[in-house]
Amino acid sequence: MVSVGRHENITLLSYSEVEKVSGYVGNFTVTVRCKPRYVNEELCTGCGTCAEKCPWKKIPSEFDLGLGKRPAIYFPFAQAVPRVPVIDVTNCAYFKTGKCRACEKFCPRQAIDFGQQEQLVEFEVGTIVLATGFHDFNPQRSSQYGYGALDNVLCGMEFERLINSGGPTTGNVLLKDGRKPEKIAILHCVGSRGDQHEYCSRVCCMYSLKLAQLARDYVGAEVVEYYRDMRTFGKDYEAFYERVGRHGVDFKRFDQDISVTQHNGRLAVRATDCYTGQPQETLVDMVILSTGMEPNLDTPEVARIFGISLSPDGFFLEKHPKLGPVETATDGVYLAGACQGPKDIPDSVAQGGAAAAAALSLMDAGSVTLEPFTTYVIAEKCGGCRTCEGLCPYSAISMVDFNGRRVAYINEALCKGCGACAAACPAGAARQHGFTNEQVMAEIEGILEAALMAG
Repeated sequence: MVSVGRHENITLLSYSEVEKVSGYVGNFTVTVRCKPRYVNEELCTGCGTCAEKCPWKKIPSEFDLGLGKRPAIYFPFAQAVPRVPVIDVTNCAYFKTGKCRACEKFCPRQAIDFGQQEQLVEFEVGTIVLATGFHDFNPQRSSQYGYGALDNVLCGMEFERLINSGGPTTGNVLLKDGRKPEKIAILHCVGSRGDQHEYCSRVCCMYSLKLAQLARDYVGAEVVEYYRDMRTFGKDYEAFYERVGRHGVDFKRFDQDISVTQHNGRLAVRATDCYTGQPQETLVDMVILSTGMEPNLDTPEVARIFGISLSPDGFFLEKHPKLGPVETATDGVYLAGACQGPKDIPDSVAQGGAAAAAALSLMDAGSVTLEPFTTYVIAEKCGGCRTCEGLCPYSAISMVDFNGRRVAYINEALCKGCGACAAACPAGAARQHGFTNEQVMAEIEGILEAALMAG
């Protein structure tokens, strides 16, 4: 992230979002809404004095998943790039009452600027790479785990923050009553493989094994892992699984009937053993839920803005799973990472490199290859009814002026030759290259002639 932030050819727009995308491959116009931080990025040195002096320090920290607190002016996380804080206007006393301004008073660089406004920035770009990531499954949607209702039931990311020396508890993992957990259960496939989502999230098995290793090394607790199938498919992953097993982790295989309940001040994990078919119950002090991946909540809106499609599971749809895994149906828009589907870090890095290479090769070529069977409009015949405009799935049709009237125009750089407009045009003005009536009739006549000659 630091290398990206310092690169002379990279403009980093943090705390921003894409508002609109128009144009086509090689000629995109991207409109970005830059939100105000109320801190001047050019003056701020990231010293943190403002956050230290802010009197409002009891706001739940998003980065610590609510386990820790943050002030009203804060850095999103310790390694954030750029190293510039942002003011939370919802909780800042100045924006609520017009008073305080402690951050402005103590800032040694006078970088606080309460007058900042939103800005719309436009960019002309040739290609676009989407790398929007994924959303962590919320286990509250599956009540059998007791998440949010029972004490000491955590998701994997919460345990990560607790065990981190820079986290809200400086690395001390404690139960709600202040004791150290002596026995921990880790549950696989929370939100995956039939539980809310039918697909496998791919990373959960290795992630759970890592959590087990951390719990053994840094907490010293006994660990029990409940799994459906241990899917250690990557390079050297099986060796890590075996090492964790030798480290004293107990593995129990279950099917789908697993639940967590309260029992005499402890947590009871109930499941049917796959090998014996008998129900089993294990008492533990803490339960860690290995949650799966799902699409970001705004994925449908992002897909609409960039003109791409979604697969049945809600992730961005690639052009072809084998022949075009980083491309989309919209030329010039590429995918990288878990926004296209669940994948681990090595696969995300590989796909990111592939997407960058595809984008660079297209820009380096200086030209694009168009579909051979695109559609065009005979302007003299067009009645301007706009039927084709509403049918086009690629937004390739617009209305233009022609001899004082509005007619349809097809941008062949966007057209994919589906033929929907040509089939629906009531005036016969929309024609498809390679599929004119004369060509189709000639093909039919050729087939019939060949059939007659064959007897």
